[in-house]
Amino acid sequence: MKIRELLQEMVDQNASDIFVIAGLPLTYQVDGKQVRWDAPLMPADTAEVVRAIYGLAERDIEPFLNSYNRDDDFSFAVAGLGRFRVNVFRQRGSLSAIIRIIPFTLPTPEAYGIPDEVMACADFQKGLVLVTGPAGAGKSTTLACMIDRLNHERSGHIITMEDPIEFVHRHDKCIVTQREVPTDIATYSEALRSAMRESPDIMLLGEMRDQDTIGTAVTAAEMAQLIFSTLHTTGGANTIDRILDSFPANQQRQIRMQLSMVLQAVVSQQLVPSVDGGMVAAFEIMRVNPAIRNLIREEKTHQIDSIIAANNEAGMRTMDQSLFDLVKEGKVEKEIALQYGIHQEALKKRFDAEGI
Repeated sequence: MKIRELLQEMVDQNASDIFVIAGLPLTYQVDGKQVRWDAPLMPADTAEVVRAIYGLAERDIEPFLNSYNRDDDFSFAVAGLGRFRVNVFRQRGSLSAIIRIIPFTLPTPEAYGIPDEVMACADFQKGLVLVTGPAGAGKSTTLACMIDRLNHERSGHIITMEDPIEFVHRHDKCIVTQREVPTDIATYSEALRSAMRESPDIMLLGEMRDQDTIGTAVTAAEMAQLIFSTLHTTGGANTIDRILDSFPANQQRQIRMQLSMVLQAVVSQQLVPSVDGGMVAAFEIMRVNPAIRNLIREEKTHQIDSIIAANNEAGMRTMDQSLFDLVKEGKVEKEIALQYGIHQEALKKRFDAEGI
């Protein structure tokens, strides 16, 4: 099968990812479940598919083959079909690839079950908003919805820095500049420093990977910019601790004070199997109020969960509260919710108390 025909079929099947790995049949994933074709791929087969991907993306494969790098990450678009994010790598001496399918159309909050309390994070005028969770949890989708909302409701300059670019935003009320790392600029930290000289109003930083990037992002947020970014953490308290732990001990006090002033919200999300066989998103929402700012300054982040739980009316919710609501709405089985819960014993007691 030609590569374009393969991608077309995967889009028609509503697949999220395609796995091209030697020794495994061509496999695609739909709603978290794997579907495998018949015949296992041989190394020559995977090499042929990988070369076809590079050809379709109009990229030269030779730099990857001749470099010390053991993986290559890029995105490309196929007219009338969609965008695709690809990671090419070597395993057991053969070429392999994982292809993520990204529709041309931008996602909508309604289609992905993103609640209004999450979308309200786009209403901040300045500061730092973080969307966190494990890989594949839908963080890019949530951020794309927020950027799209800002693009349609606010005037200004939006700069996105991504590795690679996934969703493409058209200019609307905002000018939208999208830079890909490392195609357009070498690193996230360089992109962020460059963006500060490009009259930004809103910035999307694909990932805060290291101390340098985090420090620059926090400083930019102090300069009255609105910055969105991601981390692979679960929960607001864990996110704050991860940021602080990325700095040496003698700098943690300073970054703690900065973070207590600029952090506006942390949205943590995960995908949970639903009763209809698909996946549904569960969200923890932490909006940083004076009490949480004080806990950050006083090194009492372990108390943050109780503040979130007590401020439901202010648009906050814990992950366990989100899972409880999904069960109550009939979207998720109780046993599944308990598997994905943070404080499982407390969540079980709440189900028992409600007779669920």
